Amino acid sequence: MDPPRKRIIVIIGGGVIGCTTAYFLTRHPKFDPELHTLILLEAASIAAGASGKAGGLLGLWAYPECLVPLSYRLHRELAGKHGGAERWGYRRLGCASVRAMVKSSDLKSRSEQKPPQTSLVPVPVPVPVHVPVPKDESKTWEKLPKQDEKAAALLSESSLPSDLDWVDGKLINHYEEMGLPGFTETAQVHPFDFTNSMADLAREKGVDIRLRAKVTKINHSKAGVRSIEYEDRDKAGEIRFIDDVTDVVIAAGPWTGKLLPRSKVEGLKSHSVVFDADVSPYAVFTEIQLPTDYVPEHRAARGQKRKHRGNVDPEIYARPGNEVYACGEHDWSTPLPETADLVQPDEVQCDDLIAYIGTVSPVLGAAPIKAKQACYLPRHVRFGEDRGPLIGQTTVPGLWVASGHTCWGIQNGPATGCLMSELLLDGATHSADIDKLHPKKFKV
Repeated sequence: MDPPRKRIIVIIGGGVIGCTTAYFLTRHPKFDPELHTLILLEAASIAAGASGKAGGLLGLWAYPECLVPLSYRLHRELAGKHGGAERWGYRRLGCASVRAMVKSSDLKSRSEQKPPQTSLVPVPVPVPVHVPVPKDESKTWEKLPKQDEKAAALLSESSLPSDLDWVDGKLINHYEEMGLPGFTETAQVHPFDFTNSMADLAREKGVDIRLRAKVTKINHSKAGVRSIEYEDRDKAGEIRFIDDVTDVVIAAGPWTGKLLPRSKVEGLKSHSVVFDADVSPYAVFTEIQLPTDYVPEHRAARGQKRKHRGNVDPEIYARPGNEVYACGEHDWSTPLPETADLVQPDEVQCDDLIAYIGTVSPVLGAAPIKAKQACYLPRHVRFGEDRGPLIGQTTVPGLWVASGHTCWGIQNGPATGCLMSELLLDGATHSADIDKLHPKKFKV
């Protein structure tokens, strides 16, 4: 038997996939800090992208099936081992889909019930800016790919729970619960806290985490990887090198395609908002039919029409710590920037989301806004279709990829990290069969 060899393993990306990979490598029985040097390079900060701005929903009904059961279980085990309930907000919660019909009279009566302005300070009236939205730009709402057909089939019709009191029950004409115990369970974490906790726990075991380190080149040949070049963004763009690299794991989310174009991983921009509100623990997928004459106040003030025709479908997740997260549709208009800290939200799109949610939830409609934000979800796209994540070694020995998880990166992060540790240190996976996700199947 050959003696164990020294290895320098570089992980590119400080999102949930990179951080869980670092964590599970340091917990693998074969990990030896005398032999294994682990370096994680992140171009901005830990969880600067989607891993910090996602909803953090976990579901046994998620996809792909080869990852979900393992990852859902690992989330529970990690929370039990490291105090996840307190540290990163792990908990079970109810999950449902609702259909609501909002009439003009509903909004009018609600407006009439608002308390009168009591401030003695004169409130300036904004001058409307007439920037109409052309008719041909009115569009239907584009759903995020969270619930696939299998998940939708698991919904069961039921009545609106009494504790889901932050949704106006008078407007709900259909409520379906996602709730078969042990089969369609739903839980959650706070994604920013979870990802940073995984990074901290990996660092405690010796992982060298370098922030604001933007990888510019992976030097390799057909024989394998050799070195990494990266820009030190804190040193005026100074280029640094890591030599004698044996393994590189590209877990750079939507930036994976920049480093490895043949991976076909690209970014899908999504906007979200965070409300400052303490409500009962539910994740709610909505389908809201708005009045034909309804125009959100922020657009009316600009002389604009409503952007969306027909129904709108925001997703709303209550979170611990007096937070409610909500996300909207995807956005194709803005290209992926160089680094995650350069992503800018479109405030008007965030305001659309806030307004639509306010039509069915007076509680959230009156709540302060903690954040308006945007991120890019990593999609592995072939022939115009999402093909699921890529996990494994590419055609180059020692060059690995773990990316393309779309909207289920937080859910499937622990399984991906665990399986990557097995691939790197055992040479094969034992915890799940992920052959269908192998990069070589796609000639990556």
